[in-house]
Amino acid sequence: MGLGSERGSVQNPFIRYAEEAGWTYLPREEALRLRGGEDSPFLRRVLVEQLQRLNPGVVDSVAKAEEVVARLFGVRPNIEGNLEAWEYLKGLKTVFVEAERRERNLKLLDPEHPEKNAFHITDEFEFSNGRFRIRADVVLLVNGLPVIVVETKTATREEGIAEALDQIRRYHEEAPELMAHAQLHALTHLVRFFYGPTWNLSRKALFNWRDEQAGDYESLVKGFVAPRRVLRVLSDYILFVRKDGELTKAVLRPHQMRAVDKVLARAKDPEKRRGLVWHTQGSGKTFTMITVAKKLLEDPRFQNPTVLMVVDRNELQQQLFQNLEAVGFGHVHLALSKRHLRELLQNDTRGLIVTMIHKFDDADADLNLRENIYVLIDEAHRSTGGDLGNYLMGALPNATFIGFTGTPIDKTAHGKGTFKTFGAEDPKGYLDKYAIKDSIQDGTTVPLHYQMAPNHLQVDREAMEREFWQVAELEGVADIEEINRVLDRAVTLKNMLKSKDRVEAVARFVAQHFQAYVQPMGYKAFLVAVDREACCLYKEALDRHLPPEVSQVVISPGHNDPPAVKRYHLSEEQEAAVRKAFRKPDENPQILIVTEKLLTGYDAPILYAMYLDKPMRDHVLLQAIARVNRPYEDQEGRRKTSGLIVDFVGIFDNLERALAFDSQDVEGVVEDLEVLKGRFADLMARGRREFLPVSVGKEEDKAVEAVLEHFRDKKRREGFYAYFRELEEVYEILSPDPFLRPFLEDYQRLVEMYRLLRSAYEPHVPVDRSFLRKTAEIVQKHTHGRPPQEPKDTYEIGPEALLALTQAEKPDTVKVFNLLRELHRLVEAKGREAPHLIPIGERAEALRRAFEERQLSSQQALAELEGLVRQLKEAEEERRRTRLSREAFAVAWWLRVQKGWPPEEALDLAARVEDSFRSFPHWATSSAQERELRRELYKVLAKASPKEVVAWVNELLSLLRRAAE
Repeated sequence: MGLGSERGSVQNPFIRYAEEAGWTYLPREEALRLRGGEDSPFLRRVLVEQLQRLNPGVVDSVAKAEEVVARLFGVRPNIEGNLEAWEYLKGLKTVFVEAERRERNLKLLDPEHPEKNAFHITDEFEFSNGRFRIRADVVLLVNGLPVIVVETKTATREEGIAEALDQIRRYHEEAPELMAHAQLHALTHLVRFFYGPTWNLSRKALFNWRDEQAGDYESLVKGFVAPRRVLRVLSDYILFVRKDGELTKAVLRPHQMRAVDKVLARAKDPEKRRGLVWHTQGSGKTFTMITVAKKLLEDPRFQNPTVLMVVDRNELQQQLFQNLEAVGFGHVHLALSKRHLRELLQNDTRGLIVTMIHKFDDADADLNLRENIYVLIDEAHRSTGGDLGNYLMGALPNATFIGFTGTPIDKTAHGKGTFKTFGAEDPKGYLDKYAIKDSIQDGTTVPLHYQMAPNHLQVDREAMEREFWQVAELEGVADIEEINRVLDRAVTLKNMLKSKDRVEAVARFVAQHFQAYVQPMGYKAFLVAVDREACCLYKEALDRHLPPEVSQVVISPGHNDPPAVKRYHLSEEQEAAVRKAFRKPDENPQILIVTEKLLTGYDAPILYAMYLDKPMRDHVLLQAIARVNRPYEDQEGRRKTSGLIVDFVGIFDNLERALAFDSQDVEGVVEDLEVLKGRFADLMARGRREFLPVSVGKEEDKAVEAVLEHFRDKKRREGFYAYFRELEEVYEILSPDPFLRPFLEDYQRLVEMYRLLRSAYEPHVPVDRSFLRKTAEIVQKHTHGRPPQEPKDTYEIGPEALLALTQAEKPDTVKVFNLLRELHRLVEAKGREAPHLIPIGERAEALRRAFEERQLSSQQALAELEGLVRQLKEAEEERRRTRLSREAFAVAWWLRVQKGWPPEEALDLAARVEDSFRSFPHWATSSAQERELRRELYKVLAKASPKEVVAWVNELLSLLRRAAE
């Protein structure tokens, strides 16, 4: 196998490393035997044996085991069935034991004793449900159950991960009976390795698997498939969440798993009772806390503990409580008052208690002296400030306290107090740290850029300095309510921010900016105003520049609000509908006008821009701007690569002043948009130096030939693709801007070069959909621009059109790529209805590879392709003359081309197999029909070639199956 082959460099090493990690490899045929046929997702024999081995006295016979297998086989082929399958794995299902006349829990895994489980790995896993057949590259099975489906792609494929994800999506559509049991999927093309939960197939749910010690492929695979770790993931790190009646699924990311392990280890340590976990905004902190709580309650080593989850605001308490119910927690105690909380603790309540921090105010000392009390404190940088933290810790003197925060701890006296409270027992203060830079590197969040609004729209600097920056209370501010208290006293500043003329000017700017930069990309925006009244003023002003339905005010209602504010109050149901609609592309509202609500805790990945007209700093600023750092990608081609803050108040004039944290903690949090202009200029300089000269000074056809020839080397071509993707992403963010004008012609030429190469070398990739939106506009406007141009489309796909291409007045290199592309399109379009085209397409693909690797010259490749086209024309003419079915004609043509039979004999034999195909129409998806069809084919073909009959039938059915896929 060559360096770039999928099986040789990616799939086979994956299997080898898995074997070395403790998995047993089953060849495809052996796996099929143990399954009992392609319609079984299980290794039935293994599953039956393991059910008896893991459940002595419960599953005490083969018949009882078969009964459980039948129940597993019957789970619904959707996410609900996937939840049911996971409940079996988790040990939550029961079986009736006649001898004891009671239900007993059923065990399908033994996470505590990995050696008692059976770990198998197999490849080319064919599964059929009677309608479709799929073939997964690699499947990992534990105790006979498929738990992980792996798609591998050629190491050199730039789009490999995206293609692999599309394959996984197709498996869910065509083989849900298999995917109902698989809990995870993994995608790799050697250089990159991602994983995610089944039944949640957005790019957002796809996580980068990085081994912390080493990043080579062997370490990544062995770390990922380590049997003990796989058992932990299956039993502990998968969450099913039900919100508004809709079931969704999540799996923890590596940093979350790491933090859970560290917190549990701290909980077991009798010498240490404090810990601080910083996981940056958007990295799944809530699920981490919930998983810790579940493990503490489920693990018998913690001896039926009390777990308190402490928050500091009612909104967060309700949100957390709903999350806990959604992930299937049993009874949860919600502390309704200070008195109720005191009673719960005095009565030695076990299980989970959710409370707000203020309910510990004036709490009695030594309310509960037990040691197995574990307190998980959300937003610890503010929750335990002042006396409340002292009351909490005094009430539970022997408890273990773990603080969680989504923002780094600041350098002020307040921050030092947080470190002293939670971080004293760990070097550098954190039990676990997942910083902003880590999340950007992993793709958990996207980079942020800021842009200063024009000077005449910015607030007066003297007023900002006097009434905001110099207020001592702002040192290490941790809460938006503190910001609001300061701003309530900043009379001059607030009046300036809400002056009629300024609001009108800012609204006009926001409308124009949104229409020029944000809306064309299909994204949405926040406008953050200084207070609730300002939100209403901005709504009225924006409505003069945009349709009213485009924007929506979301504020907290007040009993004494004046009519001008009351008119924008929303009921709970109305606000829920607005939140839901805002998350959806192509729906209104597109701009939310807010001041406090939705600045924390609201997750809308489609949010790209934040127009910031409210002074903020420290934790409040980080939490607010983190609303726009969520990755987003959809099926319409939108792919968010960064977030944007437009600053109207001068917060970003001095970022160090605005964020009182260690510089390494906020490294990469936000960067001036001007930096991107410098990056774009550098990239364009590289393009003018390395790529554009390839076609300069040549006539149109010669320019195309020169580009195709220059990039025949695959490594060079992949390098250009990577370069262009970065260039395009920066262009998407900057456009429209006068700065871009001197670059536009050359940028357009690079776009054409990229389009030409993708069209010629990667015909399976829909080129236009691969462009981001603003570049796609250039393609649409300038399709017939200056050279190099994409080879013109052939509008009628067929032999005549292909023969016309061979006669065109074009250089040989261009002819070769035109023919290759159109042959590919022909086979893609007609291969199902005309299976005889499949070998022609495969031969063309082999010629492509040989030509790219310079094993063939242009003239040689062209001669071979012309021969293929003539063969294609002959086949079309012959098929029109016969009345054979598509399968029978494919047999006739295969005998002629592959086996050299005379035409009449081939047609005669094909006619004799016609009835067999008609008798077994579902042979491709039914094992029973396939067996009968094989028997019939053996009878006919045995007379013609008795020694090779089995091999011939295998070849023929393989050809016809490829056409059906």
